[in-house]
Order: sequence, then C-alpha cells, then structure tokens
Amino acid sequence: MRRLTALILGLVVLGAGAFAVTPEEAVANLERTLKAVGTLQAKFEQFHYSMLVSVPLHEKGEIFFQKPDRMRWEYKAPQDKVFLYKAGVLEMYLPEEKQLTRSPVSKEALESDIFGIFLGVMSFRDAYVVEDSPFPTDASRVRQVKLTPRTEGDYSHILLEIDETTWLLRRAIFLEWAGNKREFVFSRVRTGVRLPAKTFTLNVPPDCEIIDDVEKSRR
Repeated sequence: MRRLTALILGLVVLGAGAFAVTPEEAVANLERTLKAVGTLQAKFEQFHYSMLVSVPLHEKGEIFFQKPDRMRWEYKAPQDKVFLYKAGVLEMYLPEEKQLTRSPVSKEALESDIFGIFLGVMSFRDAYVVEDSPFPTDASRVRQVKLTPRTEGDYSHILLEIDETTWLLRRAIFLEWAGNKREFVFSRVRTGVRLPAKTFTLNVPPDCEIIDDVEKSRR
C-alpha cells in the first residue's frame, strides 16, 4: 500500500513538472501571442513611483494597437493626453495646453520601453536574461518573470506578469537604476477587434502649437 501511495505521489509530481512552464517558455509564449495579434484594445493603469515623492502618480486610460507599427495610448485621468506611435514617429498631444509634439523614436529607445514589448521589436531571449521572480499580486493563473537587460541601459530590470490563459501581458514594471519605477496594469484586453482608421490619426485645432522634431532631425 505504501509503495502504491508513493508511486501515485511520484506520478503527480512528475505530471506537475511536465506541464510547468519555464520563464523562457513564458516569455516565448507572450512573444508568439503578440506576433499573432492583428489588433488589440485594453484598459490600462499606469503608476509612476519616484524616490522624491511619497505618493505615486496614478494615470489611467485605454490602449489601441494595430500591426505592424501603430499604437495609441489615450489617457483619461488625471489629465487628458494622447500618445500616438506610427512608423517610427511618436506624437504627443496635450488638449488642455493645445500642444502637439512630434518626435522620431529610435529602435534602441523602443527596445527598452513598453512600446517595444507590444510592437515586438526584439526577442526577449536575445535582449534579456530571463528568470523567475515572484512578486505580490492579486491575480491568479499568471506567470511572473524578471528580465535583466544584456546591455546596460536606463533600467536595471523589468518584471512581467503574464496571463497563463491567454499568454497576454497583464503587468509590466520597469525599475530604474536610481530607484524610480513605472508600472503598467492591463485589463479588459481584447484582441482581433475592429479599429476605425481614425483611431491612429490626431485631429488638432487650428490654434494648436506644433513642435516638430521629426523635421528638425531630417535637416
């Protein structure tokens, strides 16, 4: 009887190990899922933690993504603003200030930011050392991993929380060397949604101030 019990327990352990997903497999699943996504829409919350301020800045809004290279981050609180990325150019529109800024974005800058994760501009395994790193969460059925850049940059490491059901991103935390950090939390994620063409255009009023760093960089 004892031998039978031990055998059953051994099979359970082996079975659990056989289905366990390694950190490398988890980020590979995320990468593969995002590459297969044509469009994506989700709610997001963003937290800015500063070593100089005790209370983090809490922002929220909605993200829209369309392959291969279009993203819109529409912030609704505490301030209305829009970040629109398209074909290597980032536009930032501040309605209250009536100001639009257009800036070129390098591949290197994309690789070390949240934009790069969604756009798939790099391979996680090529760009980072991937390992397990559990951190506090209220979510279930998620895989948490730590990404340490192979090339030193702005961040010491990045923490990802990946939904094991959909293999889509639920949280991303970027930790700077100075101790500051940015956290993104995604919810109500939908893929394969129909996005109107106007989603990735900005209509600004005639009296809007336009700062065009793209044209400056071409001179």
